Amino acid sequence: MYKLLIVDDEPLVQVGIKSMLDWNALGLEICGTAINGQAALKIIEEQSPDIVITDIKMPVMDGLELTRVCRERYGSERPFFLILTSYEDFHMAKEALTYQVSDYLVKLELTPENLRSSVEKVLEKLRESERDKCDTDVSSQSFYDKFLIRLLYNLFESEDQFALQSRDLGLDFHYKTYVCCYGELQSSQAEALPAERQFALYTSSLRMVQELVMKYRFCYALALDTRHLALIFCYEEDCAQSAFPCVGEITDILCQVNVTLENYYNVGLRCGIGSPVENPVSISESYQCSRMAFQEAALHPPVIAFEQCARNDSSHHSFNFSLFKSGLTKAFEEYDPEALTATIGDICELFLANPQHYVQALDAACNILYLSISLLQNGEAVVSDFYRDSPDGYRSIYRQTSVEQIVAWLKAFSEKLAELFESRSRDYKNHIVANVKKYIHEHIREKLTLNEVATVFSISPNYLSQLFGRYNEIGFSEYISQCKINESKKLLEEGGMKIYEVADALGFESAFYFSKVFKKIEGVSPTDYVNNKLL
Repeated sequence: MYKLLIVDDEPLVQVGIKSMLDWNALGLEICGTAINGQAALKIIEEQSPDIVITDIKMPVMDGLELTRVCRERYGSERPFFLILTSYEDFHMAKEALTYQVSDYLVKLELTPENLRSSVEKVLEKLRESERDKCDTDVSSQSFYDKFLIRLLYNLFESEDQFALQSRDLGLDFHYKTYVCCYGELQSSQAEALPAERQFALYTSSLRMVQELVMKYRFCYALALDTRHLALIFCYEEDCAQSAFPCVGEITDILCQVNVTLENYYNVGLRCGIGSPVENPVSISESYQCSRMAFQEAALHPPVIAFEQCARNDSSHHSFNFSLFKSGLTKAFEEYDPEALTATIGDICELFLANPQHYVQALDAACNILYLSISLLQNGEAVVSDFYRDSPDGYRSIYRQTSVEQIVAWLKAFSEKLAELFESRSRDYKNHIVANVKKYIHEHIREKLTLNEVATVFSISPNYLSQLFGRYNEIGFSEYISQCKINESKKLLEEGGMKIYEVADALGFESAFYFSKVFKKIEGVSPTDYVNNKLL
């Protein structure tokens, strides 16, 4: 339920607004009333109302000042303001509109119908705002997951690409040491539960693992599927030369988490700890070591470090994805079924030629499975649907007992993925153009180049240019110029900035070049544009 605050210096008006509509039926709770803007500010700070209905003219602090102060403190999102005014205060109402109030209502003409109409419009804006926030949160999480997957599997094309994407996601990789862990949740009792309850149990367990670990040591966490996870522990200290202090601490942390997990959910955590590395682009090496250690981990002890493992048997080496990085990256980033089929085909041929390497084959198949779940939108649901007729779903991979069986499973999985890529290809291309346009708008005051933006989205500059040419009315460079000129018009209209300052604020190399682009798009120079606006 949304919160409503009523602000008016006349008690009868407050009572009238309270009784004019069935606020509960509209999904609104009246969280308070105030007789002036100053009193209203205190309630806004304490209650965070979603909508404020306020008189424009009041003692101490009027509605106009209240709106201005709220916009300065809380931005343009909330609260939404509805202004009550009289005919003689109409000039103030027009000024209120500059503070992005949602509507103004003349007191003498106020009826339940027009009040309801204004409130419902605001409620729709609130719902849209929440939907946008939800979409943004989901999108941000998706980018976060995909970034970590690329990091764990060494799928970045360059260190610059890694640096740009980590910067845009606000992720800090300036630590001195990183240690990866790979883990699996295990519960004999869960196997007897219905699928829905299993999912809820493992989801809650994964969340608990992430929350508990963060209490001891900062790390980045990634759920690979409902039962598997990866952790990247970050250390300010240099532990790479002497692994035991940090590995010992991580072992203690994971063992403690395991005890708590068993006490709460009767679920065990089996984990492998990788070797420490200094460079974040080497995190994939630590992750590979953690998977090798995991292969030797048993429930007792449930946690084992790579340094503790016997590593003289080459058949226990983890599968190196970097050999197939180019094909896998192209397949998943561009929804390219041909690249997918060719790359997985090469992997299958490699293992068929080495049938004794069962562990590596299983590791490769599981990694491709995790890549799919993490990199695809709604990946868990999509991959689960592939195996809706199988009793144990996509976890049927663990029932394959030979290299030949794993290869057959992987080929069948590849065929399902290829069909999906074929159907999603066009939507993906439209989607990536939409996301690039959104990125341009969010960074419009920066210097934007084709190479940098392509790097952010993990695609080649040539491919991005082709996508824009096909799925947008104008090309990439023209679109950026158009957006920057639109933004420059806003800055020029607001006043207070000189032309060279606007050019500099928007990342143009010079005021001369800015003026040239402005005139090409608008037909007049920036100076003439400003002068015409002042007439």
